[in-house]
Amino acid sequence: MECQAECKMGAQLAAEALVDLGVEVIFTLSGGHITPIYQFLEDTDIKLMDTRHEQAAVFMAEAYGRMTRKPGIAMVTAGPGFTNALTPIANARLSNTPLVLISGVVGIESVDKLDLQDMRQAPVIEPMVKKALVCHHPERVYEYIDMAMRIASTGRPGPVYLELPVDMLNCKPEAAKVKRLATQVECRPADLSKAPAILEMIEQANTPMIIAGSGAWYSDAGDELQKFVEMTNIPIFTSTQGRGIVSDEHPLCFEGSLAIRPGAAMMASFSTDLLIMLGSRFSLYYIFGDIFPATCKIVQVDIEPQELGHNKKVDLPVTSDIKPLIAEMIRLVEEKGNGAAMQEKYAGWVKTLEQANIDGRVEANAQWESPESPIHPMRLAREVDNFMNLESDIVCADGGDTSVWMGMTRTVRKGGTYLDSGLYGCLGVGIPYANAAKFHNPDSRVCLITGDGSTGFNFMEFETSIRKGLPIVVVISNDLGWGMIRHSQELRLGHAIEDGTWIGRVDYHKMIEPLGGVGFLVEKPEDIRPALEEAFKTGKTCCINVMTDPTTISPGSTALANLGAYSV
Repeated sequence: MECQAECKMGAQLAAEALVDLGVEVIFTLSGGHITPIYQFLEDTDIKLMDTRHEQAAVFMAEAYGRMTRKPGIAMVTAGPGFTNALTPIANARLSNTPLVLISGVVGIESVDKLDLQDMRQAPVIEPMVKKALVCHHPERVYEYIDMAMRIASTGRPGPVYLELPVDMLNCKPEAAKVKRLATQVECRPADLSKAPAILEMIEQANTPMIIAGSGAWYSDAGDELQKFVEMTNIPIFTSTQGRGIVSDEHPLCFEGSLAIRPGAAMMASFSTDLLIMLGSRFSLYYIFGDIFPATCKIVQVDIEPQELGHNKKVDLPVTSDIKPLIAEMIRLVEEKGNGAAMQEKYAGWVKTLEQANIDGRVEANAQWESPESPIHPMRLAREVDNFMNLESDIVCADGGDTSVWMGMTRTVRKGGTYLDSGLYGCLGVGIPYANAAKFHNPDSRVCLITGDGSTGFNFMEFETSIRKGLPIVVVISNDLGWGMIRHSQELRLGHAIEDGTWIGRVDYHKMIEPLGGVGFLVEKPEDIRPALEEAFKTGKTCCINVMTDPTTISPGSTALANLGAYSV
């Protein structure tokens, strides 16, 4: 849409800004308070991806932001539309996802008049976002959209809220006061001065390890990290959105960094004498840093200064974007010519981790290969992992135990191809994430593995998938209820409280068929792969309802019980 010197309405400025700033898609659910913007987006190249619930729209925007590393845009209406969007915003904040939520609100002239869907929205969401913006002047709409997108994507990414009153959108702006700002900011502060100190600590270490997290992904540091570990022979683990930034199949990548993952992660965490944390945090995933030895030296690199030393004493804190810092470390190693010496020094440490990787999988192998029925959920996760074996394949995970099982199993070969809720532990992300993944990667196979409980949160997004032509395959691990809570209660209380933990058998595979999808029921482990093959052959949105063992307890359930989530 061509920018015009004069606009009829503030909403036209909003549409022009979104077009000019290169927005490809807006994830949304319509409503009266945002109809003025819809009006001026109608004949543009921007696609409106409308969902069946605002929560799903914002989850889709979040997934899009994670995959593209640029702000996902969501737009919702006032009142209940706004409140329905809060859960995904909280999820995006804890996951550091670039996202802009645009919300309508009652007109400025209608505040406190008992107007339809009136509420004070900005104070509610302000603690949950990087910045809450409210535009009260139609002339400044363009500026505010530019500002919101800039804040969401610079520094440590995160969600930004922009509130646009409906009467302001319907007002005619004064042309002389309109500023069409479109500021392109490359905010990648790099402290290269710390590179020599990091290398000195590496040279003094005997058992160093690298953990690369979301910060490494958003920095696009994959090539540099792979080159650096190959030069130095330092083992690398990946976490959260950093999964796959160096392929799990690389000989120096020992896959996920969480101790519960079968393999070398636990042994490495207990044994390392130098931990290099790159864009990752000392969260619950690492027992707030206590999993690492007290004698371990720590280098933490993060673009956000306040994250350095959070929960754990850090010997060398570095405020820096990761990509240029690793590039500088590569340059220094090449200049000094000591890469071969480091490779030789750490060869024994790498062999130790290779053996730990084998030993750490012994117990899991029995579960991954279990022939039992009802199906062991680890067998289901392994079947999905084995089938989704292309670099371009995208796997999403949702649910409590189901996300744990898949996180323990998934082989990630490329960054941006594995999506789960993350630290917020939010159920209901799965179908929206999978839909967003298919939209952004139409030529890739997309598979969601989810629990039966989490399936219920956004079930009608199956219809969105079908209506929008986004064929995904959804595999439901059906253990008849809320498995993680049920098992944690059994461990903590000695029994499960049936009300609130049991759902019972639901034929989800039949429920999708009236919507236009295809359903499969699987009750034997040997039937999982044939169902996956048939589902992807259909070219349609499919639901594979897999009956899994309701008695199997995951490490996530054990951790939840041990954290004292319940009083006795």
